[in-house]
Amino acid sequence: MNSIYDSRILNLVIFSPLLVAGLLAFLPRNEKGQIRALTLGGMVLNLLTCLWAYSRFSPTSPVEFQLEYRLAWVDDLGLSYHVGVDGISMGLVLLTGVLGPLVVLSSWTFVDERVKEFHLALLVLQTAMLGAVCAVDTLLFFVFFEAMLVPMYLLIGVWGSEERQMAAMKFFLYTMVGSVLMLVALLAVYFLAAPAGMRSFDYSTLYNGLMSANRELAQYLKANPAGDGAGLSAAALALLRYGPYLFLAFALAFAIKVPMFPVHTWLPDAHVQAPVAGSIVLAGVMLKMGTYGFWRFAIPLFPVASRQFQLLLAALAVVGIVYGAFMCLAQRDIKKLIAYSSVSHLGYCMLGMLAFTAEGATGSAYQMLNHGVSTSALFLLFGFLYERRHARLMSDYGGIAKVMPVFSAFFLIVTFSSVAVPGTNGFVGEFLVLLGSYKSNLPLWLSVAATTAVVLGAAYMLWMVQKVFFGQVTHQENLGLKDLGPREVVAALPFVLLIAVMGLKPQPLLDVIDHSTQRFVARAKYAAGEGPVDDSKVRVVVRPLPKDAVAQVAPTLPPAVPAHPTPIPLPMRPVRLQPAQPQLQPATP
Repeated sequence: MNSIYDSRILNLVIFSPLLVAGLLAFLPRNEKGQIRALTLGGMVLNLLTCLWAYSRFSPTSPVEFQLEYRLAWVDDLGLSYHVGVDGISMGLVLLTGVLGPLVVLSSWTFVDERVKEFHLALLVLQTAMLGAVCAVDTLLFFVFFEAMLVPMYLLIGVWGSEERQMAAMKFFLYTMVGSVLMLVALLAVYFLAAPAGMRSFDYSTLYNGLMSANRELAQYLKANPAGDGAGLSAAALALLRYGPYLFLAFALAFAIKVPMFPVHTWLPDAHVQAPVAGSIVLAGVMLKMGTYGFWRFAIPLFPVASRQFQLLLAALAVVGIVYGAFMCLAQRDIKKLIAYSSVSHLGYCMLGMLAFTAEGATGSAYQMLNHGVSTSALFLLFGFLYERRHARLMSDYGGIAKVMPVFSAFFLIVTFSSVAVPGTNGFVGEFLVLLGSYKSNLPLWLSVAATTAVVLGAAYMLWMVQKVFFGQVTHQENLGLKDLGPREVVAALPFVLLIAVMGLKPQPLLDVIDHSTQRFVARAKYAAGEGPVDDSKVRVVVRPLPKDAVAQVAPTLPPAVPAHPTPIPLPMRPVRLQPAQPQLQPATP
């Protein structure tokens, strides 16, 4: 049963951290304890709102976007504040909410300079990340997508290590280049998807406007692979000529964010130089903006072009998997090893997505959540060790398990998750990805290479654990290391619980993302000419704007579209008709 508050939940989810940031601005700079406590309370409140949203989300609902809220923003441009969640975005919202309090706890004593500014940056970043995964309007997504750059730039550049400014600038420039290209492509799609007077940045308008043209183009290319577009409609012809370039613009922006090989070089520097909180947020949520962008925008809007570049992108994903694993074997810096492991693990997310199979898509979505848990936990635990020892090289450690047994037990459990030991969350995601890639139309060698990298992942992680935790204590400084305290145990324990629950009982989360993966695969096949002919089954249906916000024409939905508690037609605005020109009469002699 829907609550009257359901349409307001996501507003609380997105903006509650920003509200706390506003309160935090009034605290004196020297009240560090109050600043930390208020930020922690704000993050806990945000987690409660995320849990509330999760409790109101129905995995069995036929409605694609739930908890929708929509309000006219710039009516003349067809821009609205439109938020909602499906299965994949609901999972990312929950992950972001869980990480919020843990990020604050991880930096409780680590950051002691500019404490107020640091926590303000965390709260603003939390709002930007939640807004991006909840946005249903594409330009609204772009606004939140870009809003993440500034606080993360500050986290790296102000509170990072010795080469922080170089790493922050590299991160900023890489992502800005991709974002500018994506904005140009987004404007092109805006003009292409709908005629004048009906244009909108809403995701439903863009997708539905291009749907028939994509289907027409796919069928044309099947019959005429080298055709010049003769006989195509204007929209399909435009997609034939410019669709690959528009897709590549979106793909480059999201590939940088993932990051995919070869545009990954900013990530190791950013992770190494960032404070522990920055590394957790970056690995846990921000990198998922790249995979989420492919899932939500790049592939659905340009399914024909994504099929054309499927082999190339899948090959780059596998190269990233193998390359990241070999780079981990070459590392002596623990934090850089964990950073390169992200390149390898996120390659599995991309491979499963590009397989265009149900198993691959499900594994990709689940692996996004797995990576957010496992890699964030690795950065958290190493942050605790770095705070004590201020050293990142493996050679600076050895025999740590003898002096820090609780810490070592936590780290070993997270390591098992990272190498996908059965019974942990990593195993479920990687198994589904590899199964989906084997069943896809991709060449077999890609799946074999990705499977081989699983062994490499176990090799570099277990090698690092052996070097750091076992053997004799070779450095006198390590003998005086203290084990985890109560605050640190509270911060690390949720990760271990999530690893166990997601590994031993994955079905509840798999049910949440199931409808999203089904729609993703159906739309990819439909636009490639392989799916059902009934386009009502793949159309994006959203809640219309309120009647008092904008007048609109409500077309009747086909019977195949599942019923919604209220009619949800495709948002349209009436076309303004020009008065007819008077006919010229012959002059009277």
